Amino acid sequence: MAAGEFGDLGGYYFRFLPQKTFQSLSSQEITSRLRQWSMLGRIKAQAFSFDQTFQAYRKDDFVMVIENTKLIFLSPFLYLFSGTEVKKIEAINVPCTQLSMSFFHRLYDEDIVRDNGHIVKCLDSFCDPFLISDELRRVLLVEDSEKYEVFGQPDREEFLFCLFKHLCLGGALCQYEDVINPYLETTKLIYKDLVSVRKNPQTKKIQITSFVFKVSAYDSAGMCYPSTKNHEQTFSYFTVDPIKRHLHVLYHCYGVGDMS
Repeated sequence: MAAGEFGDLGGYYFRFLPQKTFQSLSSQEITSRLRQWSMLGRIKAQAFSFDQTFQAYRKDDFVMVIENTKLIFLSPFLYLFSGTEVKKIEAINVPCTQLSMSFFHRLYDEDIVRDNGHIVKCLDSFCDPFLISDELRRVLLVEDSEKYEVFGQPDREEFLFCLFKHLCLGGALCQYEDVINPYLETTKLIYKDLVSVRKNPQTKKIQITSFVFKVSAYDSAGMCYPSTKNHEQTFSYFTVDPIKRHLHVLYHCYGVGDMS
């Protein structure tokens, strides 16, 4: 069996795709942004192919198969799995229906962002562990703020919103942006890298074909993946394209990112 191939793992046959690059995380401009946001070196993406039809109702079995491959192969940032027997997998379905960045136009409509793209400032406060110094972080984090309902609960569960929020909050030494465009542009690029679409042959409309899951794993001592420490900014998303039979894993562990 060639390196990067996995045999009979729960009925699925996987192949790691090292040739798959994620420009949304590796271009010079994005690397500079991730460094500023203290996420560089802590946010990773990997791609796999698999050989069987994926059925969403089997998601827990499918995710356990992927976790087993991590035990024997995946990259160093998953070293926490070494020698650990996974007892439980959680795979929470994440809605993924948005096809346009117009989803965020309400930030302008509600004076959270000015017409010129500058984020409106506010008096400093804390929503542990995050410093809130502008209206963007207030609308993302402070549930009793007057503009929190600009995004309803279904909106906040969308994969597009989750990516945007993670980038806005960043890592432990995040240097926040004064303008919105870097957040929006990076969110769009990552979303396009991870989510597959196709034109419906009947309606001719573009539709999303990917399933998205937020994944965590537990051993006998508690949570072991994506980290042993629970944090809003520590996450692992699996996006599954059942047509191309591809799986993408996006992972981030909260902490201090690479500065060099």
